[in-house]
Amino acid sequence: MLQEKNVNIKRKRTVIFIFIVIIYLLYYCLLDKDKFAKSYIMKKDKIVVKAPATIANVSCGFDILGLAIEQPFDLVSINKNTLSKLAIKSIEPNFLDLPVDINKNTASVAVRALLETLGSSQGFDISIVKGVPACGGMGSSAASAAAAVFAANELLGKPFSSMDLIPFAMEGEKVAAGSAHADNVAPSIVGGMTLIRSYDPLDIIMLSNNLDLFCVVVHPNIQVKTKDARDVLPTSVPFSTLVKQSGNIASLVHGITKGDLNIIGSSMHDAIVEPVRASLIPGFSDVKQAAMNSGAIGCSISGSGPSVFAFSSDLITSERISKSMQGMFKSLKITSTAYISKVNNLGCEIVS
Repeated sequence: MLQEKNVNIKRKRTVIFIFIVIIYLLYYCLLDKDKFAKSYIMKKDKIVVKAPATIANVSCGFDILGLAIEQPFDLVSINKNTLSKLAIKSIEPNFLDLPVDINKNTASVAVRALLETLGSSQGFDISIVKGVPACGGMGSSAASAAAAVFAANELLGKPFSSMDLIPFAMEGEKVAAGSAHADNVAPSIVGGMTLIRSYDPLDIIMLSNNLDLFCVVVHPNIQVKTKDARDVLPTSVPFSTLVKQSGNIASLVHGITKGDLNIIGSSMHDAIVEPVRASLIPGFSDVKQAAMNSGAIGCSISGSGPSVFAFSSDLITSERISKSMQGMFKSLKITSTAYISKVNNLGCEIVS
């Protein structure tokens, strides 16, 4: 009897122990899942992050609007190292003439800015697979910077929110474009469409992260230097033009927040930047007209070009728009690459 009693006591203790363990796990997984995830992430030494291409300006919103798209994207792999140094280990495809110098690469500069703010001496090895074409007006340098800071932040236990990562990625953009602008890095990190209300102080507003919109981006195989695209900008505009542009921007923002495609389309008229940059893209007016004739909601220059984008309500129409835009470039003996995707409402994502 005594032996049986002891066995029962041991069983009860075992059941109690198992019960406590289950409660502990439930607490971390359900009640405090962020803390659980953080403790797990900090044990990881490697992570791969995907960052999407972006459409800056979105027609009339010069330097203040940006939109993330699902295709194409960059992949950035980051490994912790014990050397307390940053290193660019590889950039693929290897024929791309992109800097591996950590002082000139947007990814390493962005990560260094994050580490300096934290006062951390953690070292990272960075490998980049480029999917976003360089010098295409699709936020190529921004995608690498965005993915890199997002990945580093994850490995360090997420000390910063996604929005807080934007200034670090902007430092990466500074080495690529000469200025720390956010209209590409912001949507690449947080997804959807973003509005930059102010740079000083920095104030970025998420306009929408549930846009149901198709995007067609056609990248002609020509080069438009960012400097040239900036040099053609007017130093002043008539007051009447400013009023017209302000109305279009306000209406576009309203259409985006409401998800109203008709308002979005009627607002996509750039009275200031597109007219002067169009001359840098051969056949732009004809390409835009071809898109509109094929059912586009609106069409304009993506970023500083030479890529041209169009919005559509569905995939079939998007394919027709893409074919007509590429056909127009082909008639000018200009080859091109087309990307059709929906709006990327997630921004940076962990791949592995």
